[in-house]
Amino acid sequence: MILDRRRLLTTALSLGAMELFPGLSLAQARPLVFATFTGSWEEAHKAVLVPAFRKETGNAPIVLDPMLSVDQIAKVSAARANPPIDVMLHDPGPALTAQAQDLVEPYPVERSASFKDLIPDAQEATGPAAFFQVVGLTYNPDTVRTKPTSWADLWRPEYKGRVGITNMNSTLGTGFMVEIAKMHGGSEANIDPAFKAMEALKPNLSAVAANPGALATLFQQGQVDISPGNFNAIQILKAKGVPVEFVAPKEGAIAFKTAIQIVRNSPNRDLAFKLIEAAISEPVQTRLMQAPYLIVPTNAKVTMSGEIAQVLARDTDDLRRKFVFQDWKAINAQRAAWMERFNREIKL
Repeated sequence: MILDRRRLLTTALSLGAMELFPGLSLAQARPLVFATFTGSWEEAHKAVLVPAFRKETGNAPIVLDPMLSVDQIAKVSAARANPPIDVMLHDPGPALTAQAQDLVEPYPVERSASFKDLIPDAQEATGPAAFFQVVGLTYNPDTVRTKPTSWADLWRPEYKGRVGITNMNSTLGTGFMVEIAKMHGGSEANIDPAFKAMEALKPNLSAVAANPGALATLFQQGQVDISPGNFNAIQILKAKGVPVEFVAPKEGAIAFKTAIQIVRNSPNRDLAFKLIEAAISEPVQTRLMQAPYLIVPTNAKVTMSGEIAQVLARDTDDLRRKFVFQDWKAINAQRAAWMERFNREIKL
């Protein structure tokens, strides 16, 4: 049998656990698998969340498996009885899909020390919202000399061949398309105006990235100068010296919650619970809010400060007033068809 590096690591860790605990089956002994997102999310969770989890669990084995939410759902749905993932990370649309497909366990709120500290909007019974995300405009200040102010700036002729976007399988890509539809008379239920606008944007497009992490890499490689982008996704690039800035467009930046959920039939339910407890705790959210991660907290005990308070919002009430929260129930009703259409029509 040919084993890749990840499978070798997983197998080695599992065998080690079985030696320590002879009563465990192989399924029970495998490391906790946490499907985080790619790019800055993986880096932030590896640096902050995983060490906190290991400290609380006596160095329990854990594997980060970065992937998009749509891929997490596909993998878990294909192996419901023996899921390859224990903890999923979802934006609003995929979180609703996971619930509708009965892929997640109810969160054991009665055992949680931190659930009650979350803001009310984050207290989801199927898995708490551990973070907020904000999508606005990302640009290279060395090449984009006039600070952009609107989504419409992506269509400016001086950016011919320098614009990047992501496809619609990410929340960033779908959320952006919905806002473009709204600008041209559409809505969460009518995205046709956005597809029409995309035809006009094609001369400006340099790349359609597979995911937000890949889009951030394009900035690092100098292949794009301006794009829709996640606020926290560019922070690690900035820390590495990449010239990139974030600005909220005048139409309003998009904000949404990111839920963290226990997969139904996980053999590692208790460890999954402990990972989520760490994710929603005040110490972890406080650290993730700081540079270079700048992830917006949902724990009410964490006071927003630094660049988040300066650029985004002073607190969650300020966040709600200033940002656009989209109707993901309406979006989900047609999203799969939109993704197929996007992949068919938006090609370079």
